[in-house]
Amino acid sequence: MTSKTTNKFSPEVRERAVRLVFDHEADHSSRWTACQSISAKIGCSAHTLLDWVKRAEIDAGRRAGLPTDTAEKIKALERENRELRQANEILRKASAYFAQAELDRPYKR
Repeated sequence: MTSKTTNKFSPEVRERAVRLVFDHEADHSSRWTACQSISAKIGCSAHTLLDWVKRAEIDAGRRAGLPTDTAEKIKALERENRELRQANEILRKASAYFAQAELDRPYKR
């Protein structure tokens, strides 16, 4: 399954940008201005960089939220659950169909 969005920036670039925000946050009046300054240098939007910073804080445990690895596991389990429910529904319908066919078959002595 492919993602609906394209990942224009490699994980290394993201990590470096987040590190730059953490390192230079004190040099700016707010985190937002730090993100604006650094995002202009790497070519992404300030909102995107701020999202990366928030995700890094969640993954590090410094901010409340669901870590990335846990979210990915939950997503995979939900997908598997959905597929199993679909397969179960198909098997249930097939079983009912064949049971009905068995009932409709003439009895041989």
